[in-house]
Amino acid sequence: MVFSPPSWVPKLQSPPDSVPLWQFMLDDAYGRRPLKTSRNPFTCGISGKTYTAQEMVDRTDLLARALAKEFGWQPNQGTEWDKVAGIFALNTIDSMTLAYAVHRLDGIVSPANAAYSASELEFQLKNSRAKALFTCIPLLEISLQAAKAVGIPNNRIYILEMPKEFSGNNTVPFKTVGQLIAEGDKLPQLPKQKWEKGQGARQTAYLCYSSGTSGLPKGVMISHHNVISNVLQIKTFESPCRDARPPEEKTEVALGLLPLSHIYGLVVIASANSYRGDEVIVLPKFELQSFLNAIQTRKIRTLYLVPPIIILMAKSYQACSKYDLSSVATIFTGAAPLGAETAEDLQKLYPSWMIRQAYGLTETSTGVCSSSETDIWFGSSGSLLPGYKAKIVSLEGVEITGYDQPGELIVQSPSVVLGYLNNDKANRETFLADTDGGGRWMRTGDEAVIRVAPSGNEHVFIVDRIKELIKVKGLQVAPAELEAHLLTHPAVADCAVIPVPDDAAGEVPKAFVVKSSSIGIEENDRMVAREIAKHVQDHKARHKWLKGGVEFIDVIPKSPSGKILRRLLRDKDKEARRQKGAKL
Repeated sequence: MVFSPPSWVPKLQSPPDSVPLWQFMLDDAYGRRPLKTSRNPFTCGISGKTYTAQEMVDRTDLLARALAKEFGWQPNQGTEWDKVAGIFALNTIDSMTLAYAVHRLDGIVSPANAAYSASELEFQLKNSRAKALFTCIPLLEISLQAAKAVGIPNNRIYILEMPKEFSGNNTVPFKTVGQLIAEGDKLPQLPKQKWEKGQGARQTAYLCYSSGTSGLPKGVMISHHNVISNVLQIKTFESPCRDARPPEEKTEVALGLLPLSHIYGLVVIASANSYRGDEVIVLPKFELQSFLNAIQTRKIRTLYLVPPIIILMAKSYQACSKYDLSSVATIFTGAAPLGAETAEDLQKLYPSWMIRQAYGLTETSTGVCSSSETDIWFGSSGSLLPGYKAKIVSLEGVEITGYDQPGELIVQSPSVVLGYLNNDKANRETFLADTDGGGRWMRTGDEAVIRVAPSGNEHVFIVDRIKELIKVKGLQVAPAELEAHLLTHPAVADCAVIPVPDDAAGEVPKAFVVKSSSIGIEENDRMVAREIAKHVQDHKARHKWLKGGVEFIDVIPKSPSGKILRRLLRDKDKEARRQKGAKL
């Protein structure tokens, strides 16, 4: 059975496939909100520094001129794979200006996770064959180590400026993006790009690296057409509610806290919002006070967040109540599942907020489905975006034809990416043949169910990663389900559940728990662990009990987007078992 968007969702117009991404995003001719009536696209939430939409257009052009001279890159010459620029930086108001300037030269942008170590950055720079690296002062030392290891010289390292609270007042012996833009003002105009029909669907714009569940990260080749498609899918999905707003609310102020190295930040926040004429308040990293202060001073309407921040907000209500958060209308969460219980807790504290959830992947250029403002169902990731088709396939490979039956989510969309860089095996496993003329199908690797909401619309529920399901005597246990339940216990501040080996059952669940600050140091860990385990026994089926135990830990390892890095916890447990066996 093939699932489609609900009937209320407008049809997706055919996304252009012969337009570079920068031009689609910055030129009024391609459907974006006119520059003159758009808000300033990006504003620093710390310093207040900002540029108008027209200024961003001009700065992109000048920066592209300067980069052409620096690197010898020219539009319409060579291949995009000879023009790869790495970006390893915290969020700045010029991050997207830089990306579009590289695209103006037919180049590829490869954004790297700002939490990377030098060796992790080295792998991405080497694998992507980056010719230059753009970074920021707080990450300069790591950047220099990685660049040296892959042979990028110091004169190909550049600095994205940040507020002095992060960069200090010291000058550095590297050119800044601001200096390059100033140099570009003295250089001649670049020739226009000459793109053929279909070139946007073939040419890579971003080379993003997916964390995966094991092994080395994979380079995901995302075309110009992929991003354009998803921006249009998001805009089209949102248009019924946006169009119904009064004129003064047609555009809004949104939070740009999540990393622009992550596809959620790059497409959903930075791209879709600026295309609609919204203003994004950029914060380099999460810190509760600066986060709350930015909401209060910038009157932010939509908060794009991940579950760990939402959980912290619910648990820090007293701190949050000291700030004026009355401008907030919507919480938008993605990157990892948000439990229904957590959403309900937050809703009780902030009854007027719309708490919306979405789901997407790097391999789909982000959004697959989203809850609408008028159709919110806690625990659901909402309805399919326009232009999507979906199937649910059982673990045995049988296509499921009804509701409420779990299986792997398989999707088809113009936003499904070109594939993985130099990884034929992963491409064969992930991307499936075009069976109906609508494009390739893609295996998400996520277990999902389709349910009918009280509204009558079909909603997608993401149960768990297929590879992360715990199989207890043949019965499946979803870690996310147990984690959501554990978070309802007052002793649990954060948690993660992993499978551990068991002679009788094959696998059993084990919980790593960060204790709540309300638990005193005098309280016995063994007693607290017993209470937590009983909390699961009292509410869950026997095969879901924590027979692997409860282990307390200072912090749950997570990616910047909020995904639990379970492989690190599995390694930790494996090493502990090895040492215990050695002692015996």
